[in-house]
Amino acid sequence: MARHHMTTVIRLSARAGAFAAMLIGLAPHAFAACQSPAAFGGWLQGFKKQAVAQGISPGVVSEALGGLTYDPATIAKDRSQGIFAQSFLQFSGRMVSGNRLSVGSSLLKKNASTFAQIQQKYGVPGPVLVGFWGLETDFGKVMGNMETLRSLATLAFDCRRPEEFSEQLLDALRVIERGDLSPGEMRGPWAGEVGQFQFVPSVYYKYAVDFDGDGRRNLISNTPDALASAANYLDGLGWKPNQPWIEEVRVPADLPWDQADVTIKKPRAFWAQHGVTYTSGKAIPADNVPVGLHLPMGRNGPAFLTYPNFDVYLEWNKSLVYSTTAAYYASRLAGAPALSRGNAPVETLSLADTKELQQLLAKRGFDVGKIDGVVGAATRDAIRTMQVKYGLPADAYPTAELLSQLRGGR
Repeated sequence: MARHHMTTVIRLSARAGAFAAMLIGLAPHAFAACQSPAAFGGWLQGFKKQAVAQGISPGVVSEALGGLTYDPATIAKDRSQGIFAQSFLQFSGRMVSGNRLSVGSSLLKKNASTFAQIQQKYGVPGPVLVGFWGLETDFGKVMGNMETLRSLATLAFDCRRPEEFSEQLLDALRVIERGDLSPGEMRGPWAGEVGQFQFVPSVYYKYAVDFDGDGRRNLISNTPDALASAANYLDGLGWKPNQPWIEEVRVPADLPWDQADVTIKKPRAFWAQHGVTYTSGKAIPADNVPVGLHLPMGRNGPAFLTYPNFDVYLEWNKSLVYSTTAAYYASRLAGAPALSRGNAPVETLSLADTKELQQLLAKRGFDVGKIDGVVGAATRDAIRTMQVKYGLPADAYPTAELLSQLRGGR
């Protein structure tokens, strides 16, 4: 899911209905100031004038927005989205299935020439693109079927994020004006994403490319355009050609756990000296290449070295679970072995317990952001600090032991 300036919604996977979504919702009282749907028609007339003032042709505005009505189904989906929380092993086990690996490998071979041309131009290898392609829309099979313009207009009218969706609606009109898609072709999930890689309109308008030279940037039914546009977007996010993105490693029983995080960069030599090896037992290079040691399920779960290109994954989708799964999937398509489950069984806190843990951390003065059960960078930092205080291994992973300590009020 390629997001761009849409920070309210954090999704673990495509919103086209193929996979579950994760939304950080607002309390019901936050919607009290919303206008009645009866006011939508007047709002739409005002928006049409705004679009023309922004330089979009009156003809396109009339064709695209004429006759649009308020869509209660879009609002219902927006309001009903809850936190979707799965551990990395749960999510990756479901999403990186044998079938998805087989289909992905087949598509890499079938489109080998296209992938080679794309990599030559943008520096992004085929397995990386196929990884996103599979997770976002199951290789273009499930892209959503709601009317994009109607959804965007409804969300732009709504009181929650009007500025954000007004900009998306304007960019959707620009995509139409440029000749990429017709209004009727713009269909997708409820939040307005479009195409085989689920680009929001602002990303579509900025990064879509006409790779096959037919005069249109069609990311819905034109696979070469969709693949090249995803590569162009990754390139724009800072992808470094001919560099790795993630490598699974094995960690010893004792490490400076407080240095293990995707946000902390250390030379590979640092981790080599502390006994980190590849899963085969082979030593990792003791050089100055900057890496993070990523423990998505703590010190006993799977472990990865993450390279600067992994930061690009997090720009595509800030969810660590999604990004790690997408990167791992790409590594499998590139020839890496199957995932190790780590050194020992890993407990997973329930959503309710994770929220309680965040609440207890907030009471101690930590800024963990929204109390939502999603363990982001701020929550990980707070967990690590308290683990150090309690003398626990500071791997920044939420555990029942830490929660018990926090409940004790120490």
